[in-house]
Amino acid sequence: MGSVAFGEAINEDSGSEKSLKEVSDEEPSIVNTSFITPSANTHHSSDPGFTDSFHDTGSNQPHHKKSDAAQRILFVTTEITDFVKVGGLGDVSSALPRALAAHHDVRVLIPAYREMIHSEYEIVPAGHVPAFAGLPACDIGRITCSDGLILYVLLCPELYDREGTPYGSGASGYGDGQGEGWVDNDIRFARLSRAAADIALGQADLDWQPQLLHLNDWACGLAPAYLHWQGHPVPTVFTIHNLAYQGLFNASRMAVLGVPEDAFHIDGVEYYGELSFMKAGINYASQVTTVSATYAQEITTPKFGCGLDGLLRCKAEQGRLSGIPNGIDDSWDPRTDSHLVQAFSCNDWRGKRANADYARRFFGLNPSQGPLFAVISRLVHQKGLDLTIEAAKAIVHGGGQIVFMGCGERHVEDALRQLSERFPGAISAYIGFDEYQARSLFAGSDFLLMPSRFEPCGLSQMYAQRFGSLPIAHRTGGLADTIEDGVTGFLFDDMQFESYMRAIQRAFAVYKSTDLFNAMRGAAMAGRYHWKQSIVPYSKLYRVALEQLGNETTLACQ
Repeated sequence: MGSVAFGEAINEDSGSEKSLKEVSDEEPSIVNTSFITPSANTHHSSDPGFTDSFHDTGSNQPHHKKSDAAQRILFVTTEITDFVKVGGLGDVSSALPRALAAHHDVRVLIPAYREMIHSEYEIVPAGHVPAFAGLPACDIGRITCSDGLILYVLLCPELYDREGTPYGSGASGYGDGQGEGWVDNDIRFARLSRAAADIALGQADLDWQPQLLHLNDWACGLAPAYLHWQGHPVPTVFTIHNLAYQGLFNASRMAVLGVPEDAFHIDGVEYYGELSFMKAGINYASQVTTVSATYAQEITTPKFGCGLDGLLRCKAEQGRLSGIPNGIDDSWDPRTDSHLVQAFSCNDWRGKRANADYARRFFGLNPSQGPLFAVISRLVHQKGLDLTIEAAKAIVHGGGQIVFMGCGERHVEDALRQLSERFPGAISAYIGFDEYQARSLFAGSDFLLMPSRFEPCGLSQMYAQRFGSLPIAHRTGGLADTIEDGVTGFLFDDMQFESYMRAIQRAFAVYKSTDLFNAMRGAAMAGRYHWKQSIVPYSKLYRVALEQLGNETTLACQ
């Protein structure tokens, strides 16, 4: 590559220097992709909570308690950070039900993995679901978390009590690209979907029945399909966290999964000759959501639609596709986070320097006055690690250091190990994940490198900003929605090395301008992408789903 000048214009990509702007206080709303174009600040609020947005009809007083009319929501997932986490879905499943529980009766359904069976929590017998097609019968247990969140766990040891991740034994956690997904994943997650449908129909012997199912990603995709095939109009919301993972299985598996033959067509579950759990969820759910406004628009295009863009465009035209951003919870506060070696706040940078010194020591870097760059990510093609590896030499030669943390595709892991050996003391590769050290790295780093090829939402950029680390990211999906270029981070438009390097050059230039650097860090820390912002749009969406099926029940929170 050519030589790099680390002092170029701060906003070269935009063509002019951009001044810091006030953070928008606009209340988030459901984004219907058929007519709304999102802006970078659509969901950005400086208010950490949105409780004042909830009012009783005709009243000016905030609604602080769950009404008798609060909806009963079953949140169905394959991960929850309390017990087992592979990616962002685990964080979402832990935080979003808790945020919604302030105004709704939200309970979680999840397989009883080994981590749950051997946890400190008691599993109380709660119900039973019968066998169906080739899916075994199983019991349902109940776990009550310390804060009161209720989990229904699907007790089926032959399917879920095994060493590994929810999806397989691969290093990335997803069992993808290496043939290491569990061979019975179709049975495992069809069993989860069918259990959700049985619970919704009151056929699981529970003392509680939801009014609506909120289903997450391909593994839950058969749930609305099972309800449809039985002719039961139970409202369902299906959230796409990453369209690239679709749950594709051989069509010969339809009978054992209880999928009727007449559903195997273009308007059903058929996807290029295979059975797609993801397509089933999109086709049969009352409402489809994804986790950022920009990604909701992107997936209606051939570039990002993974072969489902036509179906998703149809859903958008019907007003059934929305983008609601993820958020972060209160634990991500540098003033109180117990993971940090020293607390800090905006304009109190001594604590941040202490965390930087700790991170350098822990990850084996030399003492340095230069910027510290972090990569905290799954090590897969989607995340653009190839571009960062290519940029590493220029970063080091410019006086920077890099810490990589994550696991994933073996060839990426090997490339990072080789990179750290090539630049000892300047580059460190930590293959694996450690929550404690990850938080310390967010707190100690100056910049987060996140050149994702696509990013449905992304949480790392939110964590980084909250801890005063400025993200350098591709302008796509949730990254475009949560990073304000030149204000709270740096965005580049083309997924090309030269465009990425220009963003990195801008970051170096800002780092050398102490006042501007501190102003940007302060702006990033002031931005609050909190889960509480999601209560209003999800509540509205639940109401829409209920009304679509003729349910006259109204939401407690208008």
